[in-house]
Amino acid sequence: MKKLLLYFTLTLTLASCVDTEEFENTPSGNLEALWRIIDEHYCFFDYKQQEYGLDWQHIYNIYNVRAENNLNDEQLFEVLTSMLAELRDGHVNLGTAFDYGRYWNWHEDYPTNFSDTIQRRYLGTDYRIASGLEYRLLDDNIGYVYYGSFASPIGESNLDEVFQYLAFANGLIIDIRGNGGGELTNAEKLAARFCNEKTLVGYMQHKKGKGHNDFSKMEAQYIEPSSRLRWQKNVVVLTNREVFSAANEFVKYMKCFPQVKIVGDRTGGGAGLPFSSTLPNGWTVRFSACPMYDRQQQQTEFGIDPDYNIGLKQSDFVKGVDTLIEFARKLLVE
Repeated sequence: MKKLLLYFTLTLTLASCVDTEEFENTPSGNLEALWRIIDEHYCFFDYKQQEYGLDWQHIYNIYNVRAENNLNDEQLFEVLTSMLAELRDGHVNLGTAFDYGRYWNWHEDYPTNFSDTIQRRYLGTDYRIASGLEYRLLDDNIGYVYYGSFASPIGESNLDEVFQYLAFANGLIIDIRGNGGGELTNAEKLAARFCNEKTLVGYMQHKKGKGHNDFSKMEAQYIEPSSRLRWQKNVVVLTNREVFSAANEFVKYMKCFPQVKIVGDRTGGGAGLPFSSTLPNGWTVRFSACPMYDRQQQQTEFGIDPDYNIGLKQSDFVKGVDTLIEFARKLLVE
C-alpha cells in the first residue's frame, strides 16, 4: 500500500463528503458551504497558524459580512477567492464558467531566475526530444535535460534513450525550472533512475475526520531503484519558485540521493494532494487534503531550500548567459 501512495497524481479529484444541499444557493449560503468544506477537509491549518497566524474562524468572521445576498456572480467570486487566498495555497482554486480563482503569489512575488530565450542558446536547434524531455550534450561534455512539466508523460523507453545517449557525459543537469507539477508517477519514474537501493523519501497522512487534527498516522513513501538503465554520476537539479506540486516532490526525492545537488531558488511548495467539492451554485473548489512531508517529517508546503541558492544575475542575462547552468557546470567538473 505504501508503494501505491506514489502513484497518486497531484491533480487527483475525489468526491466530496460535504452535503452542500443543506446550504441555500445564495451568496451567503455559498460562502457558508465553502467555509465549511475547507474547515472540515483542509490539511494545513495548524502548520499555517504556526507560520503566519492563520485563524480560519476569524477569516469567516471577516468575509461572512461581505457575502450579501444582492451580490452578482462576479462580486461573489471576488469575495470567495479573497477568502481562499488567506490559505496561501497554490492548490486552492475556485472554478466557475467565467474565471478560475487561484493563488499564485508563491511564485509571482519572486524572480523567475529563468529565461527560455537564454535557455535556447544552450539547447540550440538540434537538441533531442523524448516525449516530455528536451536534452543534449553541452560542449563541455555535461548532459543537459529539461523537463518543463510533470504533466507531460515519459516512458521507460524514453528514459533509456536519454541516459544511453548521455552515458559518456561527465555529469548531468536536470532543469525543472518553471515546472508547476503534474503526475507523481512521472516524478517517481524519473527519480528511480538515480536510486540504487530502496530509499525512504518522505511521509504522507490522510484526513480521517472533520477536526483540524484528524489525521492518520504517518505513512512512509519510498523510491525503489529502476530495473532499467540508472545514472551513477553526479547530478545537479535546477530549481526556481515555479517548481510546485509534483515537481516539488521530485526535488524532495532527489535530495535523498548522495550524488545529487539542488541549485537555484527555494521551490514553490505545494505539498498537499488536492481534493475537490462543489458549492450549491455549481462552482467547484479544489484544496489540499492529504499532507506530504520530507523524510525528516518536516513540511514542504512552502517549498524546499536548494543546496546552493543561486539566482540569474542581470549581468549574465544581458550577455545571454544562464547563471544557474554555468554554476552547475562548474560544480559537476570540480
